Amino acid sequence: MRHRGAIVDVVLAVAVLAFTLPATATGLSFSVWGPQLAWAEYLVGGLTAAAMLLRRRTPWPMIIMSAVCALLTGQVVPMLLAAYSMTAVHRLPRWTFVALGLTAVYLVVDHACPYTDRLPFFSLVRAFTLVYLPALVGTWVRHYRHAIEEARATALEREEIAASRERRWIARELHDTVTHAVTVMVLSAGIIRETKDLREVYELAGNIEEKGVQALSELRQLLTVLRRDEVPSPGGLEGIMRLAEEAKATGLEVTTHIDVPQGRLPQKVAHACYRIVQEGLNNVRKHAPGSKVRIAVEVRGDELVYVGVINTSTAEACTDAEAAMEELTRVSGPPRGAIKEASEVSGGYGIAGLRERVAILGGRLMAGPTADGGFALAARLPLTPPGESRDSPSSGPKATA
Repeated sequence: MRHRGAIVDVVLAVAVLAFTLPATATGLSFSVWGPQLAWAEYLVGGLTAAAMLLRRRTPWPMIIMSAVCALLTGQVVPMLLAAYSMTAVHRLPRWTFVALGLTAVYLVVDHACPYTDRLPFFSLVRAFTLVYLPALVGTWVRHYRHAIEEARATALEREEIAASRERRWIARELHDTVTHAVTVMVLSAGIIRETKDLREVYELAGNIEEKGVQALSELRQLLTVLRRDEVPSPGGLEGIMRLAEEAKATGLEVTTHIDVPQGRLPQKVAHACYRIVQEGLNNVRKHAPGSKVRIAVEVRGDELVYVGVINTSTAEACTDAEAAMEELTRVSGPPRGAIKEASEVSGGYGIAGLRERVAILGGRLMAGPTADGGFALAARLPLTPPGESRDSPSSGPKATA
């Protein structure tokens, strides 16, 4: 309820009036200093009730007026409410001394009351039970409320972090899907404008149509899994082979080396490999369309998979798988020479998205110019992402082309 605090304060003020005014009207009130004028007791009761309305701003009017009310009218209930409120609502540094002072006031009032047994032991028990104990309970309530607020703030922060990660994930998937398809279609359309061979025109037009249909299919798949904890799989290792064929169709000279045992790659790792190769080929098309490209994917041991795209404009495309893997190992290993961490290379949204994707899987992404004037984009990924069990494997035979 929006105004719950104000309603509670009003109820407490009414309770104070209910305990003080009727007692004065019926003659049941008493003062430590002897008989008092009725109007004075009414005034003190009203001021004490009004102090309850200020208890959330400052505790001192409530504390002082409750003590005065107890001494003048003999009513100790306002003092009980003040003892609880001063610790439950406020963080009073020396609340213990204030509570002991109110306890002492209670002892004086209890001893002067003509309606009690006046036994010191029982007066002391009543004082601690009705004054000091509510103040102690108030501290527990305040700590509990503070813990609840911290838990809510932490939960809200976690929700914001999760939403931010989800937005970045969607942005990466959309970028990788749309950029690749549009790049292939634009390049194919450019070739169509320059060729006069009708057969080639038909093939390139079919390629444009195929990439458009594929992009729409991947977008639908992405929208379908947004509410499920799944990874859209555009093809894994088979998809990498398709990327290589599409690159060849747009004029690139591509060699591939895929050495992955059947069923070794988890789905998330295979998806990351596909996106790395896709981004690498997109960069080659945009920045080095006449380059010779090498694609390599290899599982080494039981922990790591190496994936990379290397292009060069000064050497022949490498058809030897061992030589390709040696180059990939050099790129994927510790940074040497001009090869840098991908975070140090300004690669736009594509490189940034790949860096996040690889980091989530516990891997390492490298990007930068090579010694022969080309460019390399490579990653080293664990077969099992940190904190997760092995995903459903992505099948794919060994292939070298």
